[in-house]
Amino acid sequence: MHDAVVIALGSPLCVGVYDQNGDIVEEIISLEMGSDALPKIFEDLLNRYTFAHLIYANGPGSFMGIKVTYLFLQTLSIVKKIPLLAIDGFFFNQNHPIKAVGKLYFVKNSNTISLQPLEEAVLSGFELPRRICTENFNTENAPSYGIDAL
Repeated sequence: MHDAVVIALGSPLCVGVYDQNGDIVEEIISLEMGSDALPKIFEDLLNRYTFAHLIYANGPGSFMGIKVTYLFLQTLSIVKKIPLLAIDGFFFNQNHPIKAVGKLYFVKNSNTISLQPLEEAVLSGFELPRRICTENFNTENAPSYGIDAL
């Protein structure tokens, strides 16, 4: 059994496959939109792997990326009976600010995510970890957009 991790908070889309020990065995990077890339990627992966968990970065970041990823993985989770887990995007970028809009950035302090204006922010791209432990991920998997709906 393997675990699949998806990061679609911005470009590029990252998908990692991890073995039962939590070590990465395959990494897929795509510059395509998630709505185009995810079905193709998972069609291939599901022919080669059996997944124990589907895991995704549930925000904050690209609203559309989060929505598409959540809907795709939640549907796959229901149809294939694979548990869907989540964690915030800061797990995948070494807790650096995440661009929101203009000079606004999502920032995580302790366990609180807030929207803050920053003149200069040290940004970091999202990266798949070399090793995961499923105990670090949440069964509460709803998208977290970082701000309330308008």
